[in-house]
Amino acid sequence: MNNNHDVELMRELTETQGPPGFEDRVYHVMKKHISEHTQSIDHDNLGSIVGKLGNGDPKILVAGHLDEVGFLVSAITDEGFLRIKPLGGWWGHVMLSQRVTVMTQRGDLTGVIGSKAPHVLTLEERKKVMKISDMFVDIGATSREEAEKFGVAVGDPVATICPFEVLPNQNMLLARNWDNRAGCYIALKVLERLRHEHLPNTLYSGATVQEEVGLRGAETLAHMINPDIAFACDVGVAEDTPGMKRENGYLKLGKGPILGFMDRSMVPHRKLRQMVVNTAKEFSIPYQIDIMDGGGTDAGKFHLAHRGVPTMVVSVPARYIHSHVSIVHKEDLDHAVELLVKVIQRLDNKTVEELKGL
Repeated sequence: MNNNHDVELMRELTETQGPPGFEDRVYHVMKKHISEHTQSIDHDNLGSIVGKLGNGDPKILVAGHLDEVGFLVSAITDEGFLRIKPLGGWWGHVMLSQRVTVMTQRGDLTGVIGSKAPHVLTLEERKKVMKISDMFVDIGATSREEAEKFGVAVGDPVATICPFEVLPNQNMLLARNWDNRAGCYIALKVLERLRHEHLPNTLYSGATVQEEVGLRGAETLAHMINPDIAFACDVGVAEDTPGMKRENGYLKLGKGPILGFMDRSMVPHRKLRQMVVNTAKEFSIPYQIDIMDGGGTDAGKFHLAHRGVPTMVVSVPARYIHSHVSIVHKEDLDHAVELLVKVIQRLDNKTVEELKGL
């Protein structure tokens, strides 16, 4: 990968913390980069943010989400260990012995997630996934008073640690939180690509808050903008690693963005779905199809705003999401941007009116 600007943008997005409800750091990063492409920036009262291009009907919304899975300090033990509650979905197996950043009002502290040592677990305990309630964060404090002296307070957010890295195959990109800095990156690149183009619509492109805890920013942002068409940009579960079942498809890194055909939160609008598929085929943009029984994205709230918003999910496959590390493929990101650019350029008032309804 040769584009240093893209690499540094990815690094800044993924190395900036933003657990649900505490997205202020990555919000300011997003705002800085949106302002490079447009001075027309808006946000809702929770912190979802978009840049605006164009000035006419219809209104098109493209958004990733700012937040990443993390934790909240729920208690400080007498011995100085921190109990935590999950912010977003976590699986105990991926948490133990991982470093974290405790984001206190007085500065960041490094800690490690620990639990009772495996040497003293019973055979029955060894067979089970360790409960988060049995884990703690060790910041090296020797008492509650010392932890509080360091600046820790109940309610402080906790974020994962993993530096961004371009792997030897330079299309393979490792970072701690592609879910969902990938969507933020896509939204920014769409603005970059379209900032000098004459659009047949008004584009709002940016990111929501608190997706991982209930699609909350998606609801407020969609009600604020009242878009005619919406696209949620997120990540999907890559199925190209050992042990994955492939009965319902085979989502693979490097084979193109994912078009969501069903998940727990939404069945996409049929005519919009077909228009996106037709555009991908016309411009030879590779894509993959995802049909999920569970999971959901901001599209689940976008499509329910006001009188209903035809909505589509455009994601990229990612390995190891909802952990301390994940991997995506640069060409999937590029193709997602290309597909959205081509689709947005076609969404004039007549086309959008024809898409609405059945």
